[in-house]
Amino acid sequence: MNRRNFPWIVVGMMFAGGAFADEVAFVRAEPSASIQSGAVAEASGLAVSSRDAGFMWIVNDSGAQADLHLFGKDGVDHGQVRVEGAVNVDWEDLSSFELDGKPYLLIADSGDNLSRRNDCVLYVVEEPALPKEGEKLSGTVKVAWKIPFSFEDGPRDCESVAVDARVGKVILVSKRTKPPVVYEMPLRPKDGVVVAKRLGETTVAPPKGVPMLPYIAQPTGMDLARDGSMGVLVSYYGVFLFPRSGKESWGEAFAKAPVILSPHGMAQAESVAFSRDGKTLTLVSERGDKRIVEYRR
Repeated sequence: MNRRNFPWIVVGMMFAGGAFADEVAFVRAEPSASIQSGAVAEASGLAVSSRDAGFMWIVNDSGAQADLHLFGKDGVDHGQVRVEGAVNVDWEDLSSFELDGKPYLLIADSGDNLSRRNDCVLYVVEEPALPKEGEKLSGTVKVAWKIPFSFEDGPRDCESVAVDARVGKVILVSKRTKPPVVYEMPLRPKDGVVVAKRLGETTVAPPKGVPMLPYIAQPTGMDLARDGSMGVLVSYYGVFLFPRSGKESWGEAFAKAPVILSPHGMAQAESVAFSRDGKTLTLVSERGDKRIVEYRR
């Protein structure tokens, strides 16, 4: 979503909005790297590579080419691949996962500013092989399968999409509804348009005392820890963790009060990803800020 930058207010080091603050404490590290490529102008989705934790994939927002961009955690550009047969209508999130021993990436073409799209789709591709040292990635990658979908309660703008491969589900969170709504759909559905089922509601409201600037309480990115222990949502304000017990559904987990981390301080954060071991969160901003921000557990 293209939005102008607006000023941020720095508050505290960490806010514990839930009962699990001590167990899931993440501390924001001082940024030491930036995205070193002009090809990524509006980063709207981020995923850590399943092949090598030192690499990450990024997609651009609406109107850009249907490309997957590869970067090191140091911000170095390692090339890109075109997704055959895909169109970037409004790509808004990216998720990495493993299924049957293979690494995959899920691209969410789910942006819908005016809440009127009937052609939202998720593209799943096998994660490309990483380039050899000193080389850059190029070429194309084929879609393994795609999931055309709609929301059961009508069109929704959605910038937060992630995969729980353990149970074969895709979790989605709406952006512009008040409050945000959590949805679920199968990762490997049968043919036809899939309906995302409503699971419940959630929040990314900042702590009390923080002025409610425009769009500050709308989720713009999401990821799920690979072991299912927690989910994370990011907004233009900050980072919100939702711990999950083994017996809870994602709807129940996201309905709880979140653990609110210190503000990310980014101009327009729209992407967040867990490391494979769940000990690091990585964020990038869509516009005006090339820094790579990390929170470490």
